[in-house]
Amino acid sequence: VQLQAFGGGLVQAGDSLRVSCAASGRTFSSYVMGWFRQAPGKERELVAAISGSAVRTYYTDTGKGRFTISRDNAKNTVDLQMNMLKPEDTAVYYCAADPNWLPIVKGYGRYWGQGTQVTVSS
Repeated sequence: VQLQAFGGGLVQAGDSLRVSCAASGRTFSSYVMGWFRQAPGKERELVAAISGSAVRTYYTDTGKGRFTISRDNAKNTVDLQMNMLKPEDTAVYYCAADPNWLPIVKGYGRYWGQGTQVTVSS
């Protein structure tokens, strides 16, 4: 599966932003999807994950409370809605896909998109 993340940009602290990831292929609903981010000088970290059927979601402390992950299997997309953004949310945001749950939540999904830059100014 090929992934393309988009929707990043420059926003101010307190703003909201939605990043999206479009996937190729006809079996999108069979993949667990995750959103990750990597800030300059820091390791990549998981933000949120969602199961193929969207029944199960998982948020790390990074994403809990302000971020919402969702997916539309008819459109082969997965979104990350980010609210009340802070300067420390500045990072490149990546989407990833894996047939199984654990690789995503452990940070080593099988397929990765190229990332989209989110910059939050203070």
